[in-house]
Amino acid sequence: MSDEKGQVRQFTVDAEDDGIRLDRWFKRHLPEASFNLVSRWARTGQLRVDGARADPGDRLATGQILRVPPAEPAAATARPVREKRPLTPDQIATAEAMVIHRDAQALVLNKPPGLATQGGTKTHDHVDGLLDALSFEREDRPKLVHRLDKDTSGALLIARSPRAAAFFSKRFSGRSAKKIYWALVVGVPEIADGLIDLPLAKQPGTGGEKMHVDEENGQPATSRYRVIERAGNRAAWVELQPQTGRTHQLRVHMAAIGHPIVGDGKYGGQESFLTGGISRKMHLHARRIRIDHPDGGKLEVTAELPTHFAESMEMLGFDPALGDVRVDDSPPPATREMKKAKARAHAKTIRKERRGERRGRGRT
Repeated sequence: MSDEKGQVRQFTVDAEDDGIRLDRWFKRHLPEASFNLVSRWARTGQLRVDGARADPGDRLATGQILRVPPAEPAAATARPVREKRPLTPDQIATAEAMVIHRDAQALVLNKPPGLATQGGTKTHDHVDGLLDALSFEREDRPKLVHRLDKDTSGALLIARSPRAAAFFSKRFSGRSAKKIYWALVVGVPEIADGLIDLPLAKQPGTGGEKMHVDEENGQPATSRYRVIERAGNRAAWVELQPQTGRTHQLRVHMAAIGHPIVGDGKYGGQESFLTGGISRKMHLHARRIRIDHPDGGKLEVTAELPTHFAESMEMLGFDPALGDVRVDDSPPPATREMKKAKARAHAKTIRKERRGERRGRGRT
């Protein structure tokens, strides 16, 4: 890189940035260059990788030469680089206690229920806010690469380098990552091993906070489930594998086929709560994650159940040793019974919408 003011700058892409998007590279290494500025450089042909014109969304590879125009005076007014948020000793201890796997490229946390993955309106305590405590020997700040709902517990993968973040994100978007969940559901599904194929969309009037089945405008969503054990007809312990990654997918799908997750009042209403001392907390746990590792091989980590889930399992007489039996990853064929279940879920959605329309006409 030239040190003279007003000179074109050159950078060699480091191995830690292999696979990262160009705009992300700027955010990490030249944060004073705003996205709008980088986009303008790209548009006017001033931004080049190995001599060729580049776009902000292009991905970089180790050893490539990045040509960057001279810094502009306006860049001095760009927002400052993010500083580490000071954490209390209790917050640091909480963060470190969640770590169940650590290597050069990845951390896996066992996220407790009730802790959000990221911040938002009125959400101040979250995993992302604790990541400064988990840099350990590295200078990089760890990065989230996927999410779990606030009330869902279990395995949460964290990347420890830009290269790992790009690598893992590609596996999640390409759906090669496997996430295996355990859940307790109300009642017992008729089909012991099935595939739920119901499109999902944001439910109108909820501000995007709630999803629903939408056959016409929803995005494709499929989930595999397998009944592991049953407690008579009262409840079942199921293994769930989302084939797609829609918001609240597993929760909506199980409620749609008439077996809401225990404790999920948002989608199951009062029917989702069991009596007899069973906790009212949600019983959905990311039990295992399996994904390719940036340094080769597979990363596979299992997360222990939270206390409320383990106690409910004991009360219902379920044997945890039965749950980690490996199953074929290929989804089962859609049976006639599953197609009927899909039709019933769609009909239920239509009935709810019509009831709402009738109530609306009555008010006018």
